[in-house]
Amino acid sequence: MAKVRVAVLSGYGINCEEETAFAFNLAGAQPEIVHINDFISRKKKLKNHQILAFPGGFSYGDDTGAGKAFANRVKNHLQEELNLFLAKDRLVIGICNGFQILVNLGLFGPVALIHNNFPRYLVRWVDLKVENKSPWLEGIKTISLPIAHSEGKFFASSQTLKNLAAEKMITLRYIKGEICRYQELPPNPNGSLGNIAGITDPSGKIFGLMPHPERAIFFNQLPHWPLLKEKFKRKREKLPIYGPGLKIFQNGVKYFL
Repeated sequence: MAKVRVAVLSGYGINCEEETAFAFNLAGAQPEIVHINDFISRKKKLKNHQILAFPGGFSYGDDTGAGKAFANRVKNHLQEELNLFLAKDRLVIGICNGFQILVNLGLFGPVALIHNNFPRYLVRWVDLKVENKSPWLEGIKTISLPIAHSEGKFFASSQTLKNLAAEKMITLRYIKGEICRYQELPPNPNGSLGNIAGITDPSGKIFGLMPHPERAIFFNQLPHWPLLKEKFKRKREKLPIYGPGLKIFQNGVKYFL
């Protein structure tokens, strides 16, 4: 059986393409890191892939706002090809800066990701609750992942928030779970309205999230893994190898099998 083909975008300050491709490879896919210029020049063709991933990073240095310049490049040069891709039964994921790009492409309606309430770059782990169905989140009720951003506060008008809820587009919310209690951290790291950490389009196939699942694919990436290790040892249970983030990539691959 042929492997699921994944295009992992790179270029102009995106810097998580290697980790994202590694995660998809570990999940059983055939990822290919593609510079956006290779799609623009038609050296590579988006239609030859089943999944499109917008990784994290700092595209164009966030100089005009996180994700805006990269989104404009897509609009100006790849919009038609992207529309054809989205019209088919395909999946898209945008992680952190990738989520910011998807927002600026207008794929989720009139929403924004703005500066954190704490106006600095923030790196920590968060706990998340899955709110609605998506192929990306199949079988997941709660999950813990790391964040790393300064413009991750989800913002929308009260009417838009109602519309998102009605259309079941809100998929991840920050909650006070195991890691927040362990590290004594507040659940919402950036002031996101409605504690929103991730959303999808109405189909659930286009998924954007601020946390980084590709940084949580192994057990020993968890911030409290030494504590968990001792608990497993005392119960004489085998230590897990993989972390919670891998499930998201596995779900994306499983959708096409």
